[in-house]
Amino acid sequence: MAILDRHKAIETHATLLLVLSFLVVSIGGIVQIAPLFYLENTIEKVEGVRPYSPLELTGRNIYIREGCYVCHSQMIRPMRDEVERYGHYSLAAESMYDHPFQWGSKRTGPDLARVGGRYSDDWHVQHFINPKSVVPESVMPPYAYLLDRMVTPQHIEDLLRTNRTVGVPYTDEMIANARADFLAQADPDRDPSGLLERYPGAQVRNFDGQPGISEMDALIAYLQMLGTLVDFSTFIPDASR
Repeated sequence: MAILDRHKAIETHATLLLVLSFLVVSIGGIVQIAPLFYLENTIEKVEGVRPYSPLELTGRNIYIREGCYVCHSQMIRPMRDEVERYGHYSLAAESMYDHPFQWGSKRTGPDLARVGGRYSDDWHVQHFINPKSVVPESVMPPYAYLLDRMVTPQHIEDLLRTNRTVGVPYTDEMIANARADFLAQADPDRDPSGLLERYPGAQVRNFDGQPGISEMDALIAYLQMLGTLVDFSTFIPDASR
């Protein structure tokens, strides 16, 4: 009864209840936040993860501009049904260079965290032109106009510099060669050796099968690299984290 009486005294005294609630929340917050000040990095570094190539980054900006994130998430949760359907659960390191990240939970369409290499470039082109032609039950609108919109690397150096200011480790060499790397990734006739040295695993080809570099090229280049950077056959989680 004595304990109940003390509890009643707290509940009926608004100021005392406010002070004690603030104290409890403060202690809980300190316990959660304080350890972060002693960690150099809260994200486990994973071999293979790299910044986006200039063309991939351009495609990602188109992806965001068109609102693709509204219907597609890029976060596979560590649940059996999701792992069996989409692949290995998402790692924080895979989106460490995303500004903003594309995690989400709303899925009108499937999760895209592992879509890279799952479909051919031609499938993606047809899917954007007429989604129902490859997925009859799709409610996705057509994006055929992406084929007619050409993109140039006119401001690509500025784009990389902007991302560097928020922590993406683009080097001076990457920025200086951004224009050449942009063009080399979608033009098989150009020498891609420098691109592949700076962005290991970058896929080089004419993604939309049309002359010139279109927004379709850039968007497909971005989609085709999603989930392909980490070799999960050799990946071993850091048990110390």
